[in-house]
Amino acid sequence: MSTASKPTLRERLIAAPITPNQISLTGFILNVAAAGLLFEKLYFLAGLAFIVGSIMDTLDGRYSRMSGKGTRFGAFLDSTLDRVEEGIVLCAAGARFAAEHNQVAVAATVAAVLFSLMVSYTRARAEALGVECKVGIADRPVRVVIIAVGLVFGAGASLGHFSLLAASVYVLAGLTIITTGQRIVHVYGQLKDG
Repeated sequence: MSTASKPTLRERLIAAPITPNQISLTGFILNVAAAGLLFEKLYFLAGLAFIVGSIMDTLDGRYSRMSGKGTRFGAFLDSTLDRVEEGIVLCAAGARFAAEHNQVAVAATVAAVLFSLMVSYTRARAEALGVECKVGIADRPVRVVIIAVGLVFGAGASLGHFSLLAASVYVLAGLTIITTGQRIVHVYGQLKDG
């Protein structure tokens, strides 16, 4: 009498009719929706779309590794879409601030976009030179949390003319500038003798 064993999680993932790229693209679509909702001042819904989209961005890599369905292009697509998603949501915030004539918040948004990209770029460039570079306080999960808090509490927790969306962008700009500096110093320390 033989008993059929239950399929393992890995076996079920391999059999599932979904690819890591589909998960990545779903996250991208949700972040585009978050940007549109933000521009329409639907802050809480924008925050929810951003959070779910960001969760998808976390799942695609894990699913890729667990299911064995990952490809080199999929890894490239995942990293590229992560940068675009963060940028598009921040650009929508910048457009919202511009519509409200909040020049300081617009400038902070530009800095947050630039230095969020620099945090990722410094790591990628360092790793291309053979230096591991995961140092710094504003890695992707931290940036996602800061943006999510700003979106979810964008209007409902405003303090006069100072909403948590603007505050989150100021914090994000500051932390990404610091993190870029931390990574430059780290790589300099690793390569100065080489």
